[in-house]
Amino acid sequence: MLSKVRIVGSGLIGTSIGLGLVQRGIAVEMVDSEPSAQALARDLTGGVVVLDPELVIFALPTSGLAQVIQSEIAINPQSTFMDVGSVKNEVVLQVKTFSGLSTRFLPTHPMAGREIGGASSARADLFQGRRWILTPEPDCAPESKELVLELITLLGAAPIELSALDHDAAVAKISHLPQIAASLVAKQLSGTPSEWMELAGQGLRDTTRIAGSDEKLWKEIIYSNRAEISELLISLQNDLTQMIESLDDPAKIAELIAAGREGKAKIPGKHGGKAREYSYLPIVIDDKPGQLGAIFNECAAMQVNVEDLNIEHSPGQLSALITLSLSADDAEKLSSHLTSIGWNVHPIRK
Repeated sequence: MLSKVRIVGSGLIGTSIGLGLVQRGIAVEMVDSEPSAQALARDLTGGVVVLDPELVIFALPTSGLAQVIQSEIAINPQSTFMDVGSVKNEVVLQVKTFSGLSTRFLPTHPMAGREIGGASSARADLFQGRRWILTPEPDCAPESKELVLELITLLGAAPIELSALDHDAAVAKISHLPQIAASLVAKQLSGTPSEWMELAGQGLRDTTRIAGSDEKLWKEIIYSNRAEISELLISLQNDLTQMIESLDDPAKIAELIAAGREGKAKIPGKHGGKAREYSYLPIVIDDKPGQLGAIFNECAAMQVNVEDLNIEHSPGQLSALITLSLSADDAEKLSSHLTSIGWNVHPIRK
C-alpha cells in the first residue's frame, strides 16, 4: 500500500505527480538540485519530509539519472524506484549498471505534459485519462510493479506495457517528430512582418502550439532518442523533397496532401478511443461580449455536446466565424434550433 513517496525533480511532471498524490492522502517529499524549484514544489505539496519511502520517483533528465540513482539507493536501500522520462532504452541500459536494481526499478513514461514546464505549471489532474507506459525488465519484482501500478491508478491514468525499444520507436513518431516539425515550422516565422502575423488563423496556431516547449528539456529528449528520430527525419526530408519537386504538378500535390489526411485519420479520438467523424457547424457571430456564452447556453438547453471549437476573427472585423464540432445528429438538432431563434447559421460541413 502506497503511503510515502519521494520525488526527485520538481519540474512539471514531478510536481504534478506530487500534487495528485497529496490530494489522495499520500505523503510526498519533493527534492530538486535547484533550490528555488524545490522550494516552490514543496510549498505546493505541503513541504513534508518522508523517511523510508515505498517509492522514489526520478523526474529529471536521463543524462543526470545515473548519479542520482547512486545517491538515492544509498539513502533508500529498500525502496522501489521509477523514472518518468521520455526515452526508455537508455534508462534500461543505465539501470543494468547497478547490480540487482532492475528487480525494483520500473522505467515509465506518462503520456502527458504541457507546453510550459516547471512547478508553476503543474496540475494535479495532468494525468487524468492519459496513457502511462511501463517498460519493466523480466526480473522486475511483482511487489515493485504493483506499487507503480497503484500510483498510476491513483493519478487517474491507464497503464500500458511495452518493451523499451518499442516505446522509443513509438514516441519518436507520435511525440518527438511532431515537436521537431512544430519547432521548425515556427522557426520560419522569424522576421515575418507583424502585420502579416495579425492575419494568422487557427491552422498556424494548431501547427505551432507545441513549439513553445522548453528547449532544455527537448534537447535531452531528442539527443537520447536520436537513433529512432534520425530515420523519421530522413523520411520527412524525402517527403519535403517530393513536395518541392511536385510544385508544378497539381495531381502530385493532391496526392501528398491526401496521404497526410489518411495519416491523420489514424489518430484516435478522446481518451484513446476510436476516432470519431464529426460534423462542423459554422455560425457567424457579432464581435461583442456574451455571444459565445449565449451559444453555449443554447447547446446546454438542447443537450448537445460540443466536441471542439474553432474561432476565426481578423483584426478590425465586426463579426467572427465560429465552427462547432459535433456528432451528425447534434449538428442537425443545433442547426435547426439556432436558425429558428435568429442566429446566423451556415450549412453543416462533413
